[in-house]
Amino acid sequence: MDEDSESSIEENGAEGDDGAGGGTDDGTDHATPLRRGWTTGTCATAAARAATEALFGGGFPDPVTVTLPGGQTPAFALAWTDQGQDEQGPWVAAGIVKDAGDDPDVTHGALVRARVWRGPAGSGVTYRAGEGVGTVTLPGLPLAVGEPAINPVPRAMIAQAVTEAARLAGRPADLVVEVGVENGAVLAKRTMNGRLGILGGLSILGTTGIVVPYSCAAWIASIQRGIDVARAAGLTHVAACTGDLSEKAVTARYGLPEQALIDMGDFAGGTLKHLRRQPIARLSLCGGFAKFGKLARGLMDLHSKRHSVDLDWLAERLAALGASAELIAQARTANTAAQVLGMARDAGLPLADHVAELARAAALATLDGAPVAVEVLITDRQGVIVGRAPGW
Repeated sequence: MDEDSESSIEENGAEGDDGAGGGTDDGTDHATPLRRGWTTGTCATAAARAATEALFGGGFPDPVTVTLPGGQTPAFALAWTDQGQDEQGPWVAAGIVKDAGDDPDVTHGALVRARVWRGPAGSGVTYRAGEGVGTVTLPGLPLAVGEPAINPVPRAMIAQAVTEAARLAGRPADLVVEVGVENGAVLAKRTMNGRLGILGGLSILGTTGIVVPYSCAAWIASIQRGIDVARAAGLTHVAACTGDLSEKAVTARYGLPEQALIDMGDFAGGTLKHLRRQPIARLSLCGGFAKFGKLARGLMDLHSKRHSVDLDWLAERLAALGASAELIAQARTANTAAQVLGMARDAGLPLADHVAELARAAALATLDGAPVAVEVLITDRQGVIVGRAPGW
């Protein structure tokens, strides 16, 4: 990914749930509204509901209807069913193909499965990680270490659905629900799960049950979880990066462990505000010159659709560094921020360091006194660190 291009949203350990829609990854607007979809949590709930009804002799409902946290009642066609018996007794399974709408979610089209069997009397609804669903191995997430990576809201949705099915059948809701995702271990390699300590597969996610395409909230949630995991691991230095090039640069500089790397993307504000509430001793902010030129102006959303590069502002920065009138005029009519950076280099002016200092001041203002030491590292389009504002 080009450091100054827009970042595409994959599941990232957080689906496109609950956020605002946006443009495409080239920063353009969509001509028509984007189609919403369903989270893995909603699909798992529908599969569990169908399997529970069949377990209690009611047959497989097709389509199967579930109730979302917001009260919506979507219906889903069954894509797969199975049943059998093992040492735990009879079991029934069902599967739903996930439709993520127009969101570029790695789980779009995946078969989300739930297998249900009776648990011990009085046990209530319990959960297992089936094939393709990960297990939590690090503290800091909203689930205990050792638990299947089925998030709290999907757990509540599943419990409500299977309890209702049991009640209608006149049976106690002492049930074990095993959730899996076909090919989930492979898909998980394209998410942030490994960095968050979720191993073996995907997370079952969602807070509203609905996928909102290109969700900002989903990305910010993954940033927050990354910070929480780093804190729980006792890390004292994290790096928040705008893209792959800057992440590689800061990793080469410090040799930080994977859990210390925060995929900030364009969301500087969301990152800094969470660190204000949950501080970590040292923060390296690392990103491309164009994006950090926006941060230096006090802008906390670095996406090109929200804020463009301000060449006049960069020209004023050159003036503050003592640039010639000719260079200042050339900067105002440049094509890109990278071109202005090149002009400054040729003139021997430390523009990248200057912008880094201003970006650091903006970050500290947002942290508002939180005990976080901040440095800013600026990279060029080749991933070379060309500017730094030290913080320790």
